[in-house]
Formats: sequence, C-alpha cells, structure tokens
Amino acid sequence: MQHLNPGPDFPPATVTAPLRLVVADDNPVIRAGLTALLSDREDTTVVAQAADGREAYEAALLHRPDVVLLDVRMPGVDGISALPHLVRLAPVMMLTYSHETGTVREALRLGAGGYLVHGEFTTEQLVRAVRDVREGRPHVTPGAARALVNGLRESAPAHADPEPPPVLGLIPPQNLSQLQSDVGQSYRSRFQLSGREAEIMDLIASGMTNQQIAAACFISEKTVKNHINRIFAKLHSTTRSQAAAKWLGVA
Repeated sequence: MQHLNPGPDFPPATVTAPLRLVVADDNPVIRAGLTALLSDREDTTVVAQAADGREAYEAALLHRPDVVLLDVRMPGVDGISALPHLVRLAPVMMLTYSHETGTVREALRLGAGGYLVHGEFTTEQLVRAVRDVREGRPHVTPGAARALVNGLRESAPAHADPEPPPVLGLIPPQNLSQLQSDVGQSYRSRFQLSGREAEIMDLIASGMTNQQIAAACFISEKTVKNHINRIFAKLHSTTRSQAAAKWLGVA
C-alpha cells in the first residue's frame, strides 16, 4: 500500500496583538475622536482615557499600556509635569497642539519618545509613529521639528560655524522626505481655509467660545460667527465638535 507524503509542516500563523494605548487629553472631543479612531483598527486599541496627567499616570499604572498618547496643556497635572513619571511605566508620545520651542525641547529632554502636533499627520502616520515609539524609534512632526531648529538657531553663538541641526537625528531617515513634503502639505491643507479661518478653527478646537475668540482676535462676535459659518461649510460640519474632530484629524 502506497503512503502519501503529508508534506512539510508549516508553522501556525502568528497573530500580532494590537498595541494597547492610553489617551490623555483634557479636550473630550479629541479623546473621543482618537479613541474611536484607534480602537476601530486591528493593530491598535485604547485601553483607557485620561483628562489630566494624574489620571494618565493612574491609568498607566493600572493597564501597563504599550504607549501613552499625552497632551501638554491640561488642568491639574499637565503633560510635562506627568511625563517623568509616565516614562517609567511606558513609552510616551506627545500628541498636542503645543509646538513652542521650550515645550518641545523639555518634553524630549524628559523622555518623550515622539512629539506629534495635531493637524500634521494622517491616521496611518500616527499609527506608524506609535509603533515606532514603542520600539524606541523617535518621531517628530514638522511643527515640532521647526520649533527645535528655531531654538537651536536662537541659542547658537553668532560667530559659530553653522552645523546640521541635531533635530535631524531624532527623525528616522526613512521619514525625512515624508516630513519635508508634509511641511507644505499638512492634513489641514485639504480644507482650504484662509489664514484667519485657520486661526479661528484652532481656537474653536481649543475650546474657546465665540466671545473669547472675538476678544483674542480683536474682532466682533458677529464677524466670528460669519467666519465659523464659512469654516463649517468648508469642513462639511454642522457642529463645533464635528469641525474640531475633522480639523484635528481624528474624525
């Protein structure tokens, strides 16, 4: 009787567990948007949300996530204050609106594995950055990179010979061309907002009321409303929450 050769044994396919994330941001629209976005994928899931640094630390202590996504400005314990404690528990990616030179430098000095500025990345870029930070490969988006370069230029002695800015060492070489193209083609550019409309949309996303926006921009509330009507039309949104989510790239 002839015996059939069963052939080689193939190892079972390995299933990669999704990255477990904690999202810390005081803006509930951003938290909800990021959670929905990252939990609706096979490769990432959000295990906890936090509204300030203390809640982020407690969540990281409880869940031991793969990465913490951390905002800078939050009431109570802010992101920079919480950062030294969080990095002992998990890699931390700053995910924020703040791109001031001092803030970016301090976050990276305190151990942040990356610094992403809202509006400067797509969903796929965010997920890739999260994975890279988990593996120890830092990421910064163009706004953060420019802030660092500007800081280096300001602090360099006038007589010093120019050197390549150290910030380039923070960016994986394979991402340099992408970042350079992203400087002029950010996520927001697709909405075609004017400079004033973009400024007002930033203030809306930060949680300001029409009255506060009018005071900040030195214009009337009626003018603010006119701008918002045009902004909503361009973003195909009917509420501030919808517009903010789209503007921040979490819709």
